[in-house]
Amino acid sequence: MISTDALLRFALDLASAVTLEDRFERLIRAIRAAVDCDAVVLLERKGDLLLPLAQQGLMDDVMGRRFNISEHPRFTEICDAYQPVRFPTGCTLPDPYDGMVSGFDDGLPVHACMGIPLYVQGNMLGVVTLDSMTPGAFDSIDARALEIVGTMAAMSLNTAMLLARLERKSKHAEELLVELSEDALNKEATEMIGQSQAMLTLKQHLELVAPADLAVLIEGETGVGKELVARTLHRASKRAQAPMVYVNCAAIPENLIESELFGHVKGAFTGADRDRVGKFTLAHGGTLFLDEIGELPLEAQGSLLRAIQNQEIQAVGKDKVEYVDVRIIAATNRDLKQEVAEKRFRADLYHRLSVFPIAVPPLRERNGDVLLLAGFFAEQLRRKFGLQQLTLSPKASEWLKVYRWPGNVRELEHVLSRAALLAKNNTNQGITRIEPMHLTGLVDAFEVPKEPFQELPDKVRLDTAEIQDLKQATEDFQRQTIQQALDQAGLNWAQAARSLAMDRANLVRLAKRLGIEVTKQRNS
Repeated sequence: MISTDALLRFALDLASAVTLEDRFERLIRAIRAAVDCDAVVLLERKGDLLLPLAQQGLMDDVMGRRFNISEHPRFTEICDAYQPVRFPTGCTLPDPYDGMVSGFDDGLPVHACMGIPLYVQGNMLGVVTLDSMTPGAFDSIDARALEIVGTMAAMSLNTAMLLARLERKSKHAEELLVELSEDALNKEATEMIGQSQAMLTLKQHLELVAPADLAVLIEGETGVGKELVARTLHRASKRAQAPMVYVNCAAIPENLIESELFGHVKGAFTGADRDRVGKFTLAHGGTLFLDEIGELPLEAQGSLLRAIQNQEIQAVGKDKVEYVDVRIIAATNRDLKQEVAEKRFRADLYHRLSVFPIAVPPLRERNGDVLLLAGFFAEQLRRKFGLQQLTLSPKASEWLKVYRWPGNVRELEHVLSRAALLAKNNTNQGITRIEPMHLTGLVDAFEVPKEPFQELPDKVRLDTAEIQDLKQATEDFQRQTIQQALDQAGLNWAQAARSLAMDRANLVRLAKRLGIEVTKQRNS
């Protein structure tokens, strides 16, 4: 018999549980206190399986087992019932715990066995099984009392499972926020600037493939804006409300690639001091952007291929397989076809990634886009540096147009960032103007332009009527600018460097390279 006091204590024990683990443990302890038994197991039902959540009285390895209901007649009978099931003494149905009860390694002798199905609003959440080494131990228990125990246990299990789901969602949201705050949230909202035919074609391709949910391989030189293309794709896709998670394949140590992509459990390897969620899990429902995919080692490519093919991942050190729903966008500056031909990249992974390949044009092929981009960056830099106005002089604009930009859009952005800083000292009536002298860092990469560079700034004019070699023209301009600054500074290198908004050591090095003799008395 189960007394009223025992039922009251049972209810109070369940109500006092706090953590999820405590809730499961409290539940089986409370059941064992209300119903005298030698072993009790709480199992969650997931489809055709029963998964142990907590147990007392059995071997520890029972917690790692997954019981297929159809293979265990006693579980089948319990799951088919709506009330507690008491198996008769001497029941010949095989016991799923045979050999797992503490102290009875050779099998179970004649004993009492009972199962309680746990339902909430008609949905079966799981099962509680009870075993006693005393035959007939459960025969005299009032059926109504067992129903009360089952109902309260089901409600407690339902609450624990709800809390588990909320905790997982909260943890995922927290980890996702950390991920995004390190990446996407720190990126200034931007757009694809350009009106050239090459950019119009690119935008048409993006509009076509964005809603199709296909894997996309973005190819292009370093600095062309492959990440921006990926973000544009994501924003225009059906997954726009879900996260886009960024992975730099070139920056992950080879021994941590699977952990980074698929996650790991605490203790899976040296240094794994806590569970970690992988990028695939964080991107569930959204987009996973694999940047620099061509840098991924061959050994890791196989694991990535399996994850993409099956949409299933397995965290390092974890037995359970997890289903994920992600769209893959990959990017590379390598020729992956050539990499495949030379056996440095898997052909099957290449074909999985390049369902819809997109080539991003280099800046030198985007006729007319350089000044549009320069204006876009100039306005961003004006706000960033707190300037009233930031403009480009006509001659600086001409320099930007004729330069070949081997570093593409990224190089243009960096050149203008430096130029804006250098030009701050030359602000006039609130207008900061970028002149050719401020466009540092271009000289070593200059190529001969398609059209001759006709004119230099008024401040320094060369005798040559028409200059064919832009690199030489630039060096001549720098040489004469430095000489003029030294003359005005009375040959004081530190003062000349300040007037040119340069570091003294950098100025001396540049002067040496340009053939200006660095002595107390400057000669050229």
